[in-house]
Order: sequence, then C-alpha cells, then structure tokens
Amino acid sequence: MTTQADLDQLTEFFGRYGVALTTGDIAVIAGCHALPGMVVADSYSFTFSSPAAVALSFLGAAPTYRDQMIVAAHAQLLDVQRVSTALSLVEVEWEYLDSGGGAVPGERYRYLIRTGADGPLITTVIASR
Repeated sequence: MTTQADLDQLTEFFGRYGVALTTGDIAVIAGCHALPGMVVADSYSFTFSSPAAVALSFLGAAPTYRDQMIVAAHAQLLDVQRVSTALSLVEVEWEYLDSGGGAVPGERYRYLIRTGADGPLITTVIASR
C-alpha cells in the first residue's frame, strides 16, 4: 500500500530530478540513481556502476532540452505499485514547458525505485512511450 507520505516523497524526488534534468545538474542526476543501475528501451539497454557512468549517460540531455527551449519538466505520477518494503514501480509522464510557456509533448517512463534511509533512488529506468 502506498501512503500519502510515500507519494509526497516520490513527488519531491521527481521534482528535484526534473529540475536537474532541465538545468543539466549532472551531480544531482547521478545522486538520484542507485548503483548499479540500468536503462531499458525497445532497442537498447545499458547499465552503469559509478556516478561518473551515470553522468556520462546524461551529458546529452541538457543540450537537447536547451535546443527544444525546454525550461521545466514536471513529473506526473500516473501509478505507483509497491513491489516490496523498499521497492516501488512508478509510472511517470513528463510534462515539459518551453521558454514561451507552451507545453511540449512529454515522455513516459517506468522507474523501479528503491527507498532507503537516504530516500528514493532510481535503480532501473524503463522507456514506456
């Protein structure tokens, strides 16, 4: 069962993560991931085992957002499934805003989140567009 406190914690976590993605704060992005971690999509998958590897995999994200003039990313939590005491599968649809205040079509991901004493961390990202 997911409590309101769990939802609040996840909302804050993804809010911080969205800000880091759009501002290119690689250190915060890396700090949001558990190690080792994994990204899975239809045509590829990769793992990372260090903060530097996480940082390298996200270096292109901020310039891509800048090219599209995206200035904000808001995570809408569509579903949270408790898998175990520490693990949750969270379905997120990202809503983007451009510099003119217009909506930019978002993306959907599922995140396997491990929540421990230091809060939530992403263990696996699944592209689910």
